[in-house]
Amino acid sequence: MNIHEYQAKAVLKEFGVPVSRGVAVFKAEDAEAAARDLGGPLWVVKSQIHAGGRGKGKFKEPAAGDKGGVRLAESLEEVALNARQMLGHTLVTLQTGAAGKQVNRLYIEEGSDIAAEFYLSALVDRVTSRVAFVVSTEGGMNIEDVAHKTPEKIKTFSVDPATGIMPHHGRTVAKALGLSGDLAKQAEKLVVSLYTAFVAKDMAMLEINPLIVTKQGDLRCLDAKVSFDPNALFRHPDIAGLRDETEEDAKEIEASKHDLSYIALDGAIGCMVNGAGLAMATMDIIKLYGMEPANFLDVGGGASKEKVTAAFKIITADPNVKGILVNIFGGIMRCDVIAEGVIAAVKEVGLKVPLVVRLEGTNVDLGKTIIRESGLNVIPADDLDDAAQKIVKAVKEAV
Repeated sequence: MNIHEYQAKAVLKEFGVPVSRGVAVFKAEDAEAAARDLGGPLWVVKSQIHAGGRGKGKFKEPAAGDKGGVRLAESLEEVALNARQMLGHTLVTLQTGAAGKQVNRLYIEEGSDIAAEFYLSALVDRVTSRVAFVVSTEGGMNIEDVAHKTPEKIKTFSVDPATGIMPHHGRTVAKALGLSGDLAKQAEKLVVSLYTAFVAKDMAMLEINPLIVTKQGDLRCLDAKVSFDPNALFRHPDIAGLRDETEEDAKEIEASKHDLSYIALDGAIGCMVNGAGLAMATMDIIKLYGMEPANFLDVGGGASKEKVTAAFKIITADPNVKGILVNIFGGIMRCDVIAEGVIAAVKEVGLKVPLVVRLEGTNVDLGKTIIRESGLNVIPADDLDDAAQKIVKAVKEAV
């Protein structure tokens, strides 16, 4: 689960992480008062969306101006103007895709005198099963670009959970960033605070970009991007309460209500499969035959008729879906249950696109009989290869 920058900074501040003062704003008319409370003479007006690259992004609407989603303001009037231009308008960045995201929240933050910018992040390293830190002197840039062009400027290390964070980890960060004296001590304290927050809140990723040194000689987290392990949210009702569903795909929200593993994609063929591995194989073979999947959807091994019906309705709610492939290999999952769920959903929402169904495994004959006797225009398939070719062909012919 992702949260906004201002929320991330509030969480980190609880653990002693140095952040700039700021105020979240939801109405343009509140921006000037927020800036006045912060004092001046410089403010930063930041769009709050779940995507990176805000500063280099562009708004779709001409009325929003062309200064991007993060703007400096040198007067209260300029703060108010930027707020009016940004709130309610659609910001497009490299991470939002062409559709962009509507800006519904702003963060008005006090300006900073920046002497240096760095990069610092913590994440779960799946290889070592430890929390790993990534450090670079190239702050303010996409870390992917740094890794590609100048990988020698990136330092990584992991923390042994048996010992937890230790003073030498902080010294490693200070050395990598070329910090000494009081700044090195600040770096050591910062690393401890970030690690403590990461573990205590079950974070999946914590990115500070940039981490700055002010001209007054202080380390400060100028930006913060945080995501959390969704499987651990039951332990953190305070974090779960920060969820902004307007930033999420409506279909994914609906899927989560039915305990379905669903991720929206950009293709035209909707997929309903049982098992994550089989779902990925299904998406791969669709691509092999020249088209793109519209989603990843795993109904799980013990899905009920109601769950399958909900899954089918979610797929058909996507206007980009031009065909549907149901691929079930029944072990724990019974083929007759899948068949009944698909038929129930089709009768409720209708079937306006080609549908190919491949069933194999437990109660397969009964499942095929149910579909055959339903009277629905369903294309049967013998195996996955046959199913993929049939759905691709049907969609191309229907276009």
